[in-house]
Amino acid sequence: MSTWIAATAVLHPGVDLGGDAVIEDFCILGAAPRGHQPGASPSVIGSGAHIRSHTVIYAGNRIGARFQTGNKVNIREGNRIGDDVAIGTLSVIEHSVTIGDRVRLHSQTFIPEHSVLEEDVWVGPNAVLTNARYPGSPGAKASLAGVRLCRGARIGANVTILPGLTIGAGALVGAGSVVTRDVAPGLVCAGNPARVLRAVAETGAYP
Repeated sequence: MSTWIAATAVLHPGVDLGGDAVIEDFCILGAAPRGHQPGASPSVIGSGAHIRSHTVIYAGNRIGARFQTGNKVNIREGNRIGDDVAIGTLSVIEHSVTIGDRVRLHSQTFIPEHSVLEEDVWVGPNAVLTNARYPGSPGAKASLAGVRLCRGARIGANVTILPGLTIGAGALVGAGSVVTRDVAPGLVCAGNPARVLRAVAETGAYP
């Protein structure tokens, strides 16, 4: 398979696009962030990417192989994204985010600055991670604290996770939950505020 780039797509200077890619209509790759010159921050996108229409990926990202987006995804600058990552339609990834291999983000997820998503994390539609303890306060930007989703954590639809929390490896957060404290590895939690219900192993749904 050869690379196909739609005539309406824009690739700015400094984009290193791997082979076997599909770049659909009206995508913008390598856009310079405010205050930066075009091409000043190189972007790398690995082989086998499929970037769907109206996606915008800013400069300074390093993205692994077989990357996929839905339509109208927005990815800010300075992120590190692993192999086999899929990001759903209308999702937003802010800057300075780390995403490990095989992460799946469903439609309309929001991942703010300084978030860390380890390998094999799964995030359901409309889930929101947060990083500002006191939004709009004078010191809000200086005290941002990203969420960490540890390896294999699963986050249900419409979940909100408060700043600086850690969701442990293999944990499961039920749909619609508001998570206000850390979740230990391998546990199921749900509710507003979310409370631990049982061990994931007790559900019989996962090996």
